[in-house]
Amino acid sequence: MMSVKHQDETVFSQIRVCCVALDDRMAEDLKVLYLGERSSITDYLIIASGNSDPHLKALRAALEGALKELKLRPIGLDADPASGWLVVDAFDFMVHLFLPEKRDFYHLESLWKDADYVDVSAFLGSGNRQEAAV
Repeated sequence: MMSVKHQDETVFSQIRVCCVALDDRMAEDLKVLYLGERSSITDYLIIASGNSDPHLKALRAALEGALKELKLRPIGLDADPASGWLVVDAFDFMVHLFLPEKRDFYHLESLWKDADYVDVSAFLGSGNRQEAAV
């Protein structure tokens, strides 16, 4: 597991704001993966699940609010509500929000099994409900 202090503080600050927003909306199984040089597309993946279509929409709204707060304009957005999978590309990190069955089917964590997990609790602090990533 990676420690926050060993990475770019600006990107970590941005990821933290997004993770807190998702956690505040009760995102399930929130994980952050560091891809680094394993990917030419992005450095980090934020992955979380919503338990229903309305929950997924609420997570998307929370994420969009966080990005607006950060003054970050996504360079890509794939948010077809019928797909059960929303993707937001914020350049240094990408956010993938899934319905549980889509997350189980695509299982990004296994596709990036050589990625390093970032300790999510370091972003959320002790006051939030989310536990650390494994």
